[in-house]
Amino acid sequence: MSDFEWSGSEKKLARHAFDTALEAALAKTMADFKSKASAVTQPSEMWELEDYLREQRRKIDRTFDYRYSQLLFVFAQLIRAGHLDEKLLAGLSQDKRDVIQRDLAFVARRSASG
Repeated sequence: MSDFEWSGSEKKLARHAFDTALEAALAKTMADFKSKASAVTQPSEMWELEDYLREQRRKIDRTFDYRYSQLLFVFAQLIRAGHLDEKLLAGLSQDKRDVIQRDLAFVARRSASG
């Protein structure tokens, strides 16, 4: 994947798409956290909430990898997770969009057969 060249405009578009998806993921996590926190009634549940939040942070840290060598796969994963609208990637070259589409199709086929 590292053999792709990224133009200046593609880098700008990719950063915007990445940041938009990160904001969406963090907003969802925050909303879930607030909902769970408001349901806490026992002291022991506070620690469960802390565990939940720590795990969400780990997931976000693992998912949001802004290395150009990984970015197309990250975009596909973010689209599948509902954090990224594929339309935000319209300015990428066709070969980059094709990689994203192939990854989406591969995972969809694998999920359908599993």
